[in-house]
Amino acid sequence: MNKFIKGVSASLVGLSLLAGCSTQAPGTNSSSPAPAKDHQITVGLALSTENNPFFVSLKDGAEKAANENHMKLITVDAQDDPAKQTSGIEDLIQKKVDVLLVNPTDSSAIKTAIQSANQANIPVITVDRTADGGKVVSHVASNNIEGGQMAAKYILNKLGNKGNIVELQGIPGSSAARERGKGFHEMVDKAAGVKVVASQPADFDRAKGLTVMENILQSNKNVNAVFAQNDEMALGAIKAIQAAGLKNVVIVGFDGTADGVKAVKEGKMSATIAQQPELIGKYAIDAASKVVKGESVDKTIPVQLQLIEK
Repeated sequence: MNKFIKGVSASLVGLSLLAGCSTQAPGTNSSSPAPAKDHQITVGLALSTENNPFFVSLKDGAEKAANENHMKLITVDAQDDPAKQTSGIEDLIQKKVDVLLVNPTDSSAIKTAIQSANQANIPVITVDRTADGGKVVSHVASNNIEGGQMAAKYILNKLGNKGNIVELQGIPGSSAARERGKGFHEMVDKAAGVKVVASQPADFDRAKGLTVMENILQSNKNVNAVFAQNDEMALGAIKAIQAAGLKNVVIVGFDGTADGVKAVKEGKMSATIAQQPELIGKYAIDAASKVVKGESVDKTIPVQLQLIEK
């Protein structure tokens, strides 16, 4: 009898220990297996494009932070193709990443890919650009509306509230283009002495910035200022303006990339609204680490902007 009681007690203790060892990883459902204690956290980063220096810097910041936190980072490059980005995210889901960082090429088109991650119970964090659908744990970015306002204030001050302005827009459908444009127009549309004579997309691309600006100047050379929604388009616009022989045109970019800041220091560009892409990448990894640990994260994580002028 004593042996029987001891055997039952041992069995109960064993079951109790097994129950006590069962844990549930953040972002998983009850049927998901608990990760091993030595499980290396894997983060997927879906970038809109690595052809833009800004996003290369963002990736560098994420990689550095991931290494410091002993996390594995897998990056996929959409090359500014929404369909390619969706495919890349599906690959990351198949690899069972623990957290997904998404920098949308198109804020609307990315919705289904984020919903796929939601269905796979993978937490999603958006970086730099928002998504128009799906469940997102947190968004890490600068305030693009505020940045557009900063650019407008600078241009209006330089022009003395009088003159013609050209706006080069980013990728249609991206939240960054919408928000920077919104902030910019909130200021300039109220100024009676200025007029936006052209507002056209150049897709955040330097070559397209050159071509679009050339086309605008062919029909109207009476341009006093240019607001480009990123530095790449501004750098393209500079070449078109120089080729047209125009002088004293106020040119403002956005992002504060190395090439953009260099152009400001050399006097080719008037100013740039500088983001801190490496810090965006770092903050995104920090947020991912908290999510995996089951810690709370802010719905929005801001990264400060700075006006850089010569």
